[in-house]
Formats: sequence, C-alpha cells, structure tokens
Amino acid sequence: MAMHDRNFHAVRPGEVDTLTQFCHELLDTLPRSDQRRWGEIYVRGLVSLPGRKSIRRVAEAMAGWRAEQGLQQFVNQSTWQWASIRRNLARHLATLYRPHAWAVGEAVFTKNGSSSVGVARQFAPSAGKLLNCQLGLAMFLVGEGEAAPVDWRLLLPHSWDSDADLRAKAHVPEGERRRERWEAVLSMVDELAGDWGLPPQPVMVDGRHIMQVEQLLTGLEERRMRYLVQVPYESAVSLVGERSPGAFQGVSRPGAMMNLWAVENGRQQASRYVVESVPTRPGTSPTGPRRARRLLTRWLPGEPYPVQVWLTNVHAAMPDLIRLTRAGVEVEREMGRLYDDVGLGHFEGRSFRGWHHHVTLTSLAHAYLLGRRRADQEKDLRQRPFA
Repeated sequence: MAMHDRNFHAVRPGEVDTLTQFCHELLDTLPRSDQRRWGEIYVRGLVSLPGRKSIRRVAEAMAGWRAEQGLQQFVNQSTWQWASIRRNLARHLATLYRPHAWAVGEAVFTKNGSSSVGVARQFAPSAGKLLNCQLGLAMFLVGEGEAAPVDWRLLLPHSWDSDADLRAKAHVPEGERRRERWEAVLSMVDELAGDWGLPPQPVMVDGRHIMQVEQLLTGLEERRMRYLVQVPYESAVSLVGERSPGAFQGVSRPGAMMNLWAVENGRQQASRYVVESVPTRPGTSPTGPRRARRLLTRWLPGEPYPVQVWLTNVHAAMPDLIRLTRAGVEVEREMGRLYDDVGLGHFEGRSFRGWHHHVTLTSLAHAYLLGRRRADQEKDLRQRPFA
C-alpha cells in the first residue's frame, strides 16, 4: 500500500461545517432526515476516527454509546438505495476533477469466518495469493494525480449461487449471481456512461487475470468505448503472431516508439514504450465503425520480453497513451488510502446490503479527504514565492 501522511485523516478545527455541507449535498437522495443524519455520522467517523473504524467505535465516538443500534441498522439493515448516492458522487467528482480515464481496481476484504456475503477461499490477483476473503471491483475516476472510486461490484463465488442457507443469512437478492469480472466491468461502464450520464473516458483495466478478455474487449467496442487493457505477454503473442515487425523484435516504425525515464523503487529506470497495430481479426474490416486495436508494450534494458503489455483502441500520441498507463498506479495508491484512512477493510457486517452501504460511504469519506488534500496543495502553491 502507498506510504503517506498518517495524520492525513484528522479533521481540523473549523472544518466541521465543510464536512456537513459535503454530506448534505451528496446524501440528499436519502428519503428520510434520520437516514441523512446517520449517513453523516458514519462518514464523519470514517474521516476522523483513528485506528479501527468499526460501527461500534464510530457510533460511540460520534454520537455516544446509545447510538450503536441505530447506526448498525442504518448501515446493515436499512433499505436505502446506494446507486443514487454513487451517482451524486460521480457527477460531483467529474465536474470537479475532469477525469481523463476510468480505471478498475480490486478490493480485498480478508475474513476469518464463512458467513459474510461473498466470502470464500479464492485467489485475489492484487494480493497474488489464495485468501479467505470477499472480492470487490471498484470503478475509479482518474485525473491528474487523483483517483476516486465511484461505483462498486461484489464478486460472488460459485459456491454462493447454490447455497440457499448462506444467501438467506446474508440477504443476497434473488437476481444476484456470480458474474465474470468482464461482466462486472461492463455493468459499471453501462452505469457510468448510461444511467449516470458521465462523459465517457478511456477505460483502464488490468485484464491479466480475466480469462475471457476477448469478451471484455468486444463488449467495450460494442459500446463505442475507448480502452487500455493490460494482458499477459502470451496473450499478446497469440494476437500479433511471431511475424510482428514491431514490439516483439525491438524494431519500431517511425513515431511508434518512446523512451522514458522514471523513478521506480527509489532509482531511475529507463523504459522503452512501443506501439504497433494489431493484425485485423478475421471477419472484421479495418475501415469499419470500430476502432482498430493496437498493442502497447513497455520494455526494460536487457530484458528479452516486455514487462507490460496492453491492448488498446486509443489512437493518441505516445505521451497520452503512457499517461493512461499511469492510471493503474493512481488507483493502487488511492486504494491504499481507502484501507488506511477511511477503513475500507474494517467492515464487520455480513449482509449484501451492508457491504454496498459501507463501500459507498467509504467512497464519500475518501472523496472528502481527496478534496481537502487538493485544497491544501492549491493553498501551498498560492503561498509559494515566485521563483
């Protein structure tokens, strides 16, 4: 997880009204005043409470020990709809930050038992190992140096489709079944671009652990979405073949290669980025309505194979393509802040509804802190003397 200021989450004197106004604007679709009050209490606790942010600790710190039952009911059992709050947040951030990409991140919620919704022993790609956990996907809006989650999907394992007892105890809706990662990604794209009316941006996905990556690419193309999808090297070889004159033989056409120096792991690292066209697929036309696919590869000195490979239909200058690849770094850093600053992984509830309520409210808390950090940076810039 990203290293950052451990005091970043503290609410400073004079900012209570700012947080209240933020919550009032984004929670205004909750139908009852008591729900809006509980929502603000929970967000305030996530923002300001140090250490573990359980519902009990938030209730005691923000509203007194008698408030625990009410906050538990609001987060875990109440029927309020999270989609409208996520829509409010997405529109707020899209206006404020003008994102240049939508990027998918994975959230891992490790668990000890087996009753919490979606828990199973399963492989978590972002952790690189088998865990007893819940897995979720988040869609981030990514701007310059900023990334914030606005939409979520809980990935139900196969075992939860047929276990009626587990489903009943966790209050899983009848229509909720296991879906592939590519299906979850497309459903979030449909929500952002369709129901919420956000201006479409290139979609950044780490597809190295998506077995049906072709379904993802085709689905994005059918929606006229631009994308940058990271794939395993072997998948790229199967697409471009051994006759590729570009990336896989280290030879590039003019204008299709760029060298970049960056600091990685504390030292300067040279990278060579190469982009080339992917051969037209059988039955498709390069002049058809869909954008032609291209292959973007990143090479390190002395390595026989590229260290990163992306498939994309974004036809932009190389610096813009490289900027899109950085969206994954922004998401990883902000996912760390979600865990560390606003207690994303601290939720102890077991219900489907409670999980969605929690991740929605942690997204609000993270967005508030993101806005405050940006305001601090702008204030610091204004106070610096001109060089």
